[in-house]
Amino acid sequence: MERGDVIEEERSQEGNQEEKDQEQEFDQHGIYNGLKRKFNSFDLEADGFTSNQGHVSPQALDWGTIMKLAFQSIGVVYGDLGTSPLYVLPGVFQTGVKHNDDILGVLSLIFYSLMLITLIKYVFIVLAANDNGDGGTFALYSLICRYAKVSLTPNQQAEDKEVSNYKLDVPNRRLKRASFVKSMLEKNQITKYFILLMTMLGTSMVIGDGILTPCISVLSAVGGVREATSALTDNMIMWISVAILIILFQIQRFGTDKIGYSFAPILTIWFIFIGTVGLYNFVKHDPGVIKAVNPMYIVKYFNRNKKNAWISLGGVILCLTGSEALFADLGHFSVRSIRISSCTIVFPSIVLAYFGQASYLRKHNQDASNAFYSSVPKPIYWPMFIVAVMAAIIASQSLISASFSIVQQSLALGCFPRVKVVHTSSKYKGQVYVPEINTLLMVACVGVTLGFKNTLQIGIAVAFVFTITSSFLVLVMVMIWKTNIYLIIIYALTIGLLEFLFLSSVLYKFVDGGYLPLLFALTLVTIMYLWSYGYRKTYMYELENKVSKGKLMEIASDPSIHRVPGLALFYTELVQGISPIFTHYVANVPVLHSILVFVSIKCLPISTVPLEERFLFHRLNSHERGMFRCVVRYGYKDARTEWESFKEVLVSQLKEFIRNDVLMSSELADHDKVANVDEEMVQREVRIVDDALNFGGVVHLMGEKEVMASKGSSFLKKLAINYAYNWLKRCVRQADEFFMIPRKRLLKVGMTYEI
Repeated sequence: MERGDVIEEERSQEGNQEEKDQEQEFDQHGIYNGLKRKFNSFDLEADGFTSNQGHVSPQALDWGTIMKLAFQSIGVVYGDLGTSPLYVLPGVFQTGVKHNDDILGVLSLIFYSLMLITLIKYVFIVLAANDNGDGGTFALYSLICRYAKVSLTPNQQAEDKEVSNYKLDVPNRRLKRASFVKSMLEKNQITKYFILLMTMLGTSMVIGDGILTPCISVLSAVGGVREATSALTDNMIMWISVAILIILFQIQRFGTDKIGYSFAPILTIWFIFIGTVGLYNFVKHDPGVIKAVNPMYIVKYFNRNKKNAWISLGGVILCLTGSEALFADLGHFSVRSIRISSCTIVFPSIVLAYFGQASYLRKHNQDASNAFYSSVPKPIYWPMFIVAVMAAIIASQSLISASFSIVQQSLALGCFPRVKVVHTSSKYKGQVYVPEINTLLMVACVGVTLGFKNTLQIGIAVAFVFTITSSFLVLVMVMIWKTNIYLIIIYALTIGLLEFLFLSSVLYKFVDGGYLPLLFALTLVTIMYLWSYGYRKTYMYELENKVSKGKLMEIASDPSIHRVPGLALFYTELVQGISPIFTHYVANVPVLHSILVFVSIKCLPISTVPLEERFLFHRLNSHERGMFRCVVRYGYKDARTEWESFKEVLVSQLKEFIRNDVLMSSELADHDKVANVDEEMVQREVRIVDDALNFGGVVHLMGEKEVMASKGSSFLKKLAINYAYNWLKRCVRQADEFFMIPRKRLLKVGMTYEI
C-alpha cells in the first residue's frame, strides 16, 4: 500500500470519528447552509459517503422542446450512422460477391447488429445510464465514482452527498453481489487504475473516431462523382475533401444549436431519400431479401466462408459507426428526444437503405464496389449525389460534438490538460465548443486525408468503445441498478459476445491501417494519464504537507504580521486544509488582508451543481480574525462564470454565512439575552467585509507550483514529472486564465514541490 493510501485510510477513520463527535457536541466552526447543520470536513480526508434514495432528474422538458431537440438531434447525432450506407457494403465485398447468398448473410449481420447494438443497447439501455442527462464514457465513470469510492484523487467531502444532483436512484432491496463488487472496486488499487485507464481509452477512441470518420465519409461521398464522370482523379477528390473538412471545422464555433438547425433539414432529406430509394430497390429488384431477417443466413454465411466471413466483420461494423455518438452527444439534447428521432426516422430509413442495396446487388453482383451510387435510379442520381455530399459533410458533426462533450467532462474531472471550453447556448448547458480540440481534429483529419487518401480501417476505434461501454454498463447494472443476474448474463452472451467478435475481427486488420486509430488513442491516453498522474501527485504532496490548524492560528495571532484593508482570495486545489504555499507566502510577505478567504474550485462527479449549493464556507478561527475557507463546487457541465458575477455571489454568500454562523452559535445560549449582541456582532463582521471591499478591494493570491521528482525517484518518474508533465503545464492554459482571474489584481507565489 502506498503512502497516500495509508493517509487516506487513516484520515477517513479520523473523519468518521469526528462525525460521531459532532452529533453529540456543538462545534462553532461548523458549516452551514441557511440554518441547517452540516459536518465539518475542513480537516477530513475523502470522507465516506453513501448513495441516497431519491434522484433529482434532469429538468423536465415540455413536449414542444422535446420535439425541437429531436429535430435538432437529426442534424448533429446521426450523421455518421446515417451515411454509413455509402461505404459498408463496398467495405465488406472488397473482392466482389463470391456467392449470391453471401449478400443475404451480410444483410442479416447488418440488420441484427443495428438491432442489437444501435437500437437495443444504445437507444434503450445505455441512454438510461446517463449522468443527470449527460452521456459518454466519462459520464459512466463519474456515475460509478459516486457510488463506489474509485476516484484516485482523494478530494471527496461529506458535504458532497448533500448536493441534490449527487444522489442516485437506487432500488431499496440490497443484493450481496452489488456490495461485493463495490467493496472489490474500493479496496483494490489496481482496479481503480484499470477503470481510469479504460475510461481514458474509451474517450480517446471516440476522439480518434472523430478524426477518421469525417475522412472516410467525405471521401466516399465526393468519390461518388466518378460514377457519372471519370474526369476527377484521386488527387482532385482528395483536395476537394480537404477543403470541405476545413470549412466544416471552421463553422464549429457557431455552436450546436445553430449547427443543428442548419443541418437537420439536410439530413432529414437524406434519410427520406435513402429510405425511399431503398424501398424502391427492394420492390423492383428482389423482395426476397426480406429472408435476411432469418439469422440462419448468418450461420450459412460463416459455414461457406469460414475465416473470410470472420474477417468481413471488420466491414460490417462500419454500419454501426456513430452509434457511440448517440450516448456521447446526449448532453447536447435529451434522452427522450434522441429516442424519438432514432425510432421514427433514423432506424427505419437506414434499414430500408441496406435492404434496398442488397436487393439491387442480388441482380447486379458486379456493382458491389460502388453499391450505393450504382443502386440509385439514374433520374435522381445528381440530386442524390448533392444530398449525399452534404450529408457526408454533416456526418462528421456527431463525433466532433461528442469530442467536445467528453473533453469537457474529462477536463473537469482532472484527466485532461486545461483547455478553453466555450458554452455556445444559454438554454442548454451541454452544448459546448473547445477551440483547441477543434483545431487538433481539423489538422489530424486533413493529415489523414492527405496521407492515406482512403481508409476503411476505422472499425477498431468503434469496437473498442463498444466493449468499454458494455463493461462499464455491466458495473452500473450490478452496483447501481441491481439488475437481475439472468438479464445481465443474457446481455453479455448476446450484445457482449457480438462486440467481442467485432473487436477480434478489426484487430486482424491492424497492420492494414487499423493501427491508426490505436495510435491516436494511445497518444491521447498518454497525455491524459501524464496530466492525471502529475495532478494527483501534486495534490497528495499538498495534502501531506498542509498547514495545521495550530500553525494557522499562530500565523493569525502573530503581531509581526501586519493586517491591511482588503479582501484576499487565496486559490488552492486542496479541499481538506490549507496549501503549504500559504506559509511560504507569509514567510516572504508578512502581510495579511483584513479578510482572507481560501478558495478551492472543485468539480464533483456530477453534471451540474445548483447555484444555491455551489459555495461551501468554513470559519477557520475566531470571529475577530476574518479567515474563511470556501469550496466552490461545479459539475462538469457548469460554465465558469465571469469574475465580476463570481465575486458578487461569493461576497453575498460569505455575508449570509457570517449571519448564519452567528445565529447558530447563539442557539447554545438564552436567545432573548443575546439577540441584540448577536445582531451587533453580525453587523460588525459584515461591516468589516464591506470596508475590506471599499478600501482595499479584491486581491487574488495564487500558487505557482514548480513540480519536481524527489531525489531517489526512478528514471521513469523523473521523465514523467520533470519533463512531460511540466511541458504540458507550460503548453496549456494557466490556472488564472482557466478560472478567468483578472491579472491586474493577481499576485503569484512561487514554490517548488518535490514529489
